[in-house]
Amino acid sequence: MILAPSTIDLFAFGEESLLDLVSGQASPFFAYDLGAARERFRRLRAALPQRVRLAYAVKSNPGLPLLETFSAEGAWFDCASAGEVSTVLAAGGTGAGMVFAGPAKSERDLQAALFAGARVQVDGIEDVARLHTLHEGAEPLPVSVRVNPAQGVSEVATIIGGGGPSAFGVDEEVVEEFLTEAARYERVRISGVQVFAASNELDAGRLLANHRTALRIARHVQAVLGRELDLVDLGGGLGVRYDVTQPSLDVRTLGAGLGRVLEENAWFTGELLLEPGRWLSAPTGVYCARVVRTKDSRGERFVMLEGGINHLLRPLMTGQPFPTLALRPGVGVIGSAGSGAAGGALVRTTLAGPLCTSLDRLGTGDLPADLRPGDVVVFGQAGAYAATQAMTHFLSHPAPEQVWVG
Repeated sequence: MILAPSTIDLFAFGEESLLDLVSGQASPFFAYDLGAARERFRRLRAALPQRVRLAYAVKSNPGLPLLETFSAEGAWFDCASAGEVSTVLAAGGTGAGMVFAGPAKSERDLQAALFAGARVQVDGIEDVARLHTLHEGAEPLPVSVRVNPAQGVSEVATIIGGGGPSAFGVDEEVVEEFLTEAARYERVRISGVQVFAASNELDAGRLLANHRTALRIARHVQAVLGRELDLVDLGGGLGVRYDVTQPSLDVRTLGAGLGRVLEENAWFTGELLLEPGRWLSAPTGVYCARVVRTKDSRGERFVMLEGGINHLLRPLMTGQPFPTLALRPGVGVIGSAGSGAAGGALVRTTLAGPLCTSLDRLGTGDLPADLRPGDVVVFGQAGAYAATQAMTHFLSHPAPEQVWVG
């Protein structure tokens, strides 16, 4: 049996490659396809207007081989900690192609960003005041201000974007007061705007609406400052599907629409930045865990795996599981979403891990009824917000291996 055509984009590797991986690698483990990462970067780059720069959001997956791959493609990087700055520099990135964000930046974070030469995005007057003290250059330090939109935001699920009350940025309603206060700090110069208003959005139209909101805010900031901005950062939010019934984001539609948005905003002549993370990294990775045991409990089917939320926390946080398929070593794929099962019917199954807590659930989905110990469950879209977002040290189970291919 082979993967159904409708599900191929959910998993980084084909059936033969998956069989090779599970036969040669101790479970559980993550595997990533660097060739797929290159292809996705180039596809997105080709779809967007040429003046739009791509800054890979390191938070989605900070693996050094992945950062090296994107660096070789000419990517900028969106960092949110001193550790991410260090990893990007090790991967060949430079401060000239780096933005630095975060709602509670430590002094160590700010020093790392300044040392690298990154563009800092300030979230409040406290950031401005500390940068004023830390900056030792002869010229004022150019920074961007993150603005939390008052309205005009369109997204399905709020994770780190959206409107309403927020720990991030300066509320749009008080941005003029902020700019007036920031002007008192002569060694810091507000010259850019960042608006991050979506997370994992699959609708190009919603993303474009948010981009128009960002440019509307930027135009207002420029008018208040009385000088031209040199950078507008549109944030990220480019989504990937986790379910076979969901649509995929059409990046060509997004690119064409963004071109029209730029024509509508000819007033802005500076750098324009987009921060894709998940869209670039999620489809490059899979997580593989062997079945330890199965059971039926009061009408519910359970399959217990060697790994749980200590490796994949996202289903518990969001309520949305990763896509899965079942693999039998020496045989091949025996069931996947949208394709039925080779050995019989698919049944609703709750996936649980090895941890001594009822929170250890990796989601519920349709898997073969004859799934048995030794089979492997493969989780797709695991190249983002997976290995490094997990509760790795909980209960002291070993960390999973990470395998880089290509």
